[in-house]
Amino acid sequence: MKPVTVVALVLILGVFLGGFLGGSLGGSAVAQPAKGPAFYVVLNSLTRQCTVVDQTPKADTPNITVASDTIYPTRAEAENAIKTLKPCNP
Repeated sequence: MKPVTVVALVLILGVFLGGFLGGSLGGSAVAQPAKGPAFYVVLNSLTRQCTVVDQTPKADTPNITVASDTIYPTRAEAENAIKTLKPCNP
């Protein structure tokens, strides 16, 4: 085999196995936590009310879901977002 073919094969296998195993070449597929303060908008599905929290909502909390995928840097931005988020204003 030619050296170029071997390099190409190694790269293709690396990309394939990295995607298959959940990783990638040269980086991690796991999201890193935001630096500094972080605020989330969560929706209580029973009361249909949104609130701002400063910790990542747990996936196993019944009736509480994340209303937006956005992580807000300030509480004020998160509170303003409640006014425009569709799940918070049915």
